[in-house]
Amino acid sequence: MAEIVILGAGMVGITTALALQERGHVCIVVDKTAPGQETSYGNAGLIQSEAVEPYALPGNPVNLIRMAFGLHNAVSLEAGYVLRNLRAFVSYWVSSQKARHADLSRSWAPLVQAATTHHGLLAEAANANHLIKRDGFWEAYRDPRRLLRAVQDAERRKAAYGAGFRSYDSKALLAQEPALKSGLAGAIHWPDTWSCVDPGALVTAYASLFVQRGGTIIRGDATSLERTRSVWRVAGVESERVVIALGPWTPQLLAKFGYMVPMISKRGYHFHFRGEHGLQRPMLLSDDSVVLSPMSKGLRIATAAELSQRPSLNPPRQLVRGERAARALLDFDEPVEERPWNGTRPCLPGMLPMICEAPHHPGLWVHFGHGHQGFTLGPVTAQLLARAMDGEPSAINEFNGSKSTFQGNH
Repeated sequence: MAEIVILGAGMVGITTALALQERGHVCIVVDKTAPGQETSYGNAGLIQSEAVEPYALPGNPVNLIRMAFGLHNAVSLEAGYVLRNLRAFVSYWVSSQKARHADLSRSWAPLVQAATTHHGLLAEAANANHLIKRDGFWEAYRDPRRLLRAVQDAERRKAAYGAGFRSYDSKALLAQEPALKSGLAGAIHWPDTWSCVDPGALVTAYASLFVQRGGTIIRGDATSLERTRSVWRVAGVESERVVIALGPWTPQLLAKFGYMVPMISKRGYHFHFRGEHGLQRPMLLSDDSVVLSPMSKGLRIATAAELSQRPSLNPPRQLVRGERAARALLDFDEPVEERPWNGTRPCLPGMLPMICEAPHHPGLWVHFGHGHQGFTLGPVTAQLLARAMDGEPSAINEFNGSKSTFQGNH
């Protein structure tokens, strides 16, 4: 019988297993697919030390209306999905208000700022340094007024959190990125953010490290979890303790045990494109809300957020707009894939990840809800969870708000 079973082989699940293993626990990871093949595979590949505040909904109702009608590329809204999840959206909007958001950011920022340190240790141990670039990324703008406001906000973040940056005008940016065509007013360079040329491969490398250290990964249906006598049973394995780290699929499994956890699922898409694009660092095209990431499979164009019940069968509007904006700046060839990849980010209305034991089921732990930052934060919050499971309650005191949401909906 395993001591602890972890459900989910994405970045959060695998790093949870590694953190528990480091503390002497015998762990088994269960997932229906190989490590790093779901949401952890499809992100922009950024380990974002500059993302010191969780993503908030705009407080201005006009901007919300623009998003609702598809006039802004940052968010695509499906009205039916919003109405079915209205309670979660209202709670998310409340969390986005200035005072509450500032309070949440005080808990969030130290986690993000620790991310590169934790990833660095794992990448070194897993012989995966070749997958990581440590030269930052660009936050670029066409509109000079938006660039000025962004620099002012970067100054605010630097003063509040110590997030270092440097601003570049159009000429200075072209000197750094000569493959770019004209059309950008300039960019902010965030030097302390890292990027990954193959996010799925990085998770796979971390998973191999877990196995090399004596861990076990098996294919199985995590949703088959059940309580039998005094133990948990899943995929033919029994354990006294289990951690659900299934990302967007976690609330569905928790509902089986009577817990209703409101969650907003933000879908993202990407395409890889062939060709010598020449981009040296990942670049967020802020006016178009897409990220251009140089990857081993080609130039990855990744969208922001789509709030819908099911993925689009055709390339979504956000991705079409993003490709058009990218082709105005860079030369590259046709897509590698026949149709775009899509995946879902698990966003809790309270914005902080849920790291706690289920209040009515001893031995059942949850670790999910990182929103856009599961790839960045997995190794950091895994350490918090491991400490809490070893009886250090202070490790997760800052996340009592998430646990209260969990407990109040049983």
